[in-house]
Amino acid sequence: MTAGASSPRVLVWNEGVHEEIDPGVAARYPRGIHGTIAEALGRLIPGAEVGTATLAEPEHGLTEEALAQTDVLLWWGHIAHDRVDDEIVERVKRHVLGGMGLVVLHSAHFSKIFISLMGTSCALQWRDEGERELVWCVAPEHPIARGIPFPLVIDEQETYAEHFDIPAPDELVFISSFSGGEVFRSGVTYTRGRGRIFYFSPGDQAYPVYDHPDVQRVLANGVEWATPLSREREPIVVLNPPRDWFEKPRG
Repeated sequence: MTAGASSPRVLVWNEGVHEEIDPGVAARYPRGIHGTIAEALGRLIPGAEVGTATLAEPEHGLTEEALAQTDVLLWWGHIAHDRVDDEIVERVKRHVLGGMGLVVLHSAHFSKIFISLMGTSCALQWRDEGERELVWCVAPEHPIARGIPFPLVIDEQETYAEHFDIPAPDELVFISSFSGGEVFRSGVTYTRGRGRIFYFSPGDQAYPVYDHPDVQRVLANGVEWATPLSREREPIVVLNPPRDWFEKPRG
């Protein structure tokens, strides 16, 4: 372990819509994308307690109780971002600011929670022709890069490309290049409040990327890195000063 508790409590969240409407995705990920990721994390992180939740569950499976018992939340979404309740997003954000780790996956760059935490559009360029992606590590000493080959090769994947409208990362860990010449900041970290955030782009419902052992290792490393050192969740209080407060003379 590189940080945090020795037995992290992990929750893998997936909107779970593609698996219900697309037989190809259901065949590719018979346990759901969340199930595939959860199985890998349970195998790769000794002692980890790994659960799953989906959009269709009451409160999207992200109840106050569930989040209070979560050290790191992984988030996968694509076509149902708008169906995530705003109140739940604010609940997740409060827990991240208080210390819960967050790993944001692939098209969840457009999730409400990631956009809210970044404060930008999080838009990017993309196309999907199943081309090869090479994931290059630019921070080889970073804990998230532990045990990852240089480069990590993904034979078929959706192409993401710059410009990626995110704030300057605290740390840039991976950059991807694609067969068409595109490049993309595919692995970046942030701290918001007391919570650590890792965004990792490789992974798509149309390709078996989450079965790739090196991708699974990156996710396991990301969970370990994002696990808080303490399980005491720091309450975040947002103060709203009177409008004229900023106009009063100081000194």
